[in-house]
Amino acid sequence: MKKNDVVEVKIEDIGTSGEGIGRYEGMTLFIKDALVGDTVKAGIMKLKKTYGYARLIEIIEPSPDRVTPKCELSRKCGGCQIQALSYERQLTFKEHKIKNNLMRIGGFTEEQIDAVMQPVIGMENPYHYRNKAQFPIGTDKDGNPVAGFYAGRTHSIIPVTNCYLGVDVNEQILQIVLAFLRKYQIPAYDEQTGNGIVRHVLTRYGFTTKELMVCIVINADTLPHAEELVAELTKLEGMTSISVNVNKKQTNVILGDTVKTLWGKSYITDYIGDVKYQISPLSFYQVNPVQTKKLYQTALEYAGLTGEETVWDLYCGIGTISLFLAKQAKKVYGVEIVPQAIADAKNNAKINGITNAEFFVGKAEEVYPDVVRQMQERGQQAYADVIVVDPPRKGCEESLLAAMVQMQPERIVYVSCDSATRARDLKYLCAQGYKLEKVQGVDQFCHTVHVETVVGLHRKDI
Repeated sequence: MKKNDVVEVKIEDIGTSGEGIGRYEGMTLFIKDALVGDTVKAGIMKLKKTYGYARLIEIIEPSPDRVTPKCELSRKCGGCQIQALSYERQLTFKEHKIKNNLMRIGGFTEEQIDAVMQPVIGMENPYHYRNKAQFPIGTDKDGNPVAGFYAGRTHSIIPVTNCYLGVDVNEQILQIVLAFLRKYQIPAYDEQTGNGIVRHVLTRYGFTTKELMVCIVINADTLPHAEELVAELTKLEGMTSISVNVNKKQTNVILGDTVKTLWGKSYITDYIGDVKYQISPLSFYQVNPVQTKKLYQTALEYAGLTGEETVWDLYCGIGTISLFLAKQAKKVYGVEIVPQAIADAKNNAKINGITNAEFFVGKAEEVYPDVVRQMQERGQQAYADVIVVDPPRKGCEESLLAAMVQMQPERIVYVSCDSATRARDLKYLCAQGYKLEKVQGVDQFCHTVHVETVVGLHRKDI
């Protein structure tokens, strides 16, 4: 077998990025857009010693789990890797992904996992669930501005104004912005040259409050004719906040540090359960509010709070989990390295009348020992009954895991969107005196390969 050969392959599994996995003459082949159960014709693109990559040429016999995607662009777009897979089968895939990483990376046995793992919580309607969208702006071959999403693993924009994962009003917003750019001949940003003005359009929507935010990311200090754009956007029902974000760096990072409000408030509000949050363009806030409520309720259940516990929430962001927990805890301490996020967390505590939550800026592994020392100097008892962590995809630093173990909390609740790094961290924690009690997947990101998970751990000696 060599490059450009065409082979017939039966797809037996799904890879972590959603690609189909089959075998031919002892070689494992990864084939994008092929689904488990498909028999396909594929062209060899790249070969290594024991595996290779191939492109899908033809589906000879479709999988019984293959469905017609709602979005005709789903195969081109990099957003929905598995929309062609039935939703029921998507949930099975995500459950297996969690389990396999716990076994392969975490070193847990199948029996251990089966004893604690719950079926993934899916959605009744797995479309139009995202409260946030970021649309890159570019220029087509005729010089017209376009909005859409990047094709998979590229920065080529696929023009689309109607995404089935986002809210319907996004299409109206994009049509207004594109008409504005055409009318005033405002150029889109060009990644190659660093020229042009408009880079992205960011939208946020409050599912409970129906409040709407639009933030235009620009490669300039000001947006020409901004008042004209504001006049059109404010005609939309629920419009609450219109702003520009200044990002003049030649980088793939979408947002810059400076936000200038053009009209209305600098934030929108929304609820998770009965907790109210103020959300700015820079705020980290879970994108699926329906599933987030289920996620946080699960975390609350695993925390086992009676009202007498001291809880540390590490990587607390704007206080989303902290404030959810504070209603049933004696005291909650939140730690986050981003100063603006901590300012938001303190403000969110204030608007909810929550007085038993305290927030600190800094790295958790550095903040905790310092706070403990200060508390001890004041004659206060410093400890944690429960620790909650919700780290970024890279997981926790080992120094933080060591600090957590040193705290000796009775329970640890680990929330994560990356099943691989979570499995690695759970292996460490379980080698240091903790045991798995429950594992619950929550489908926050329908039609993608990602899955959120809540894990409850308990100290073995209690």
